[in-house]
Amino acid sequence: MNGEGILKKVDFIGSSKEDLKEFPDEVKQDIGYALFEAQRGQKSASAKPLKGFGGAGVLEIVENFSGGTYRAVYTVRFEKVIYVLHCFQKKSKHGVKTPQKDIDLIKQRLKLAEEYYKTNYR
Repeated sequence: MNGEGILKKVDFIGSSKEDLKEFPDEVKQDIGYALFEAQRGQKSASAKPLKGFGGAGVLEIVENFSGGTYRAVYTVRFEKVIYVLHCFQKKSKHGVKTPQKDIDLIKQRLKLAEEYYKTNYR
């Protein structure tokens, strides 16, 4: 657990919560548990730093299920909150690279998260 033994809050940016709700139940459970581990200040084995975001502040949970790949991107850059930035099913069958439109959306939502944090926690 983190220093005080208190779970960090989880907030969802944009449509990420609604998008996550569309995932298969097994995938939702796995992503939910990975986020719970993040709340406790730990990193799930299924969470990896997302390339292009400068280190381990933005992480991606990747779950394969029934022939599909599901991803949830979140940030642990903030002391009191974990922001879920984007949840999506990767459609491309070639390569593991995150599509540019998704990277752009994640960057946009990360800026929103920074604004929310400054407004609500400082």
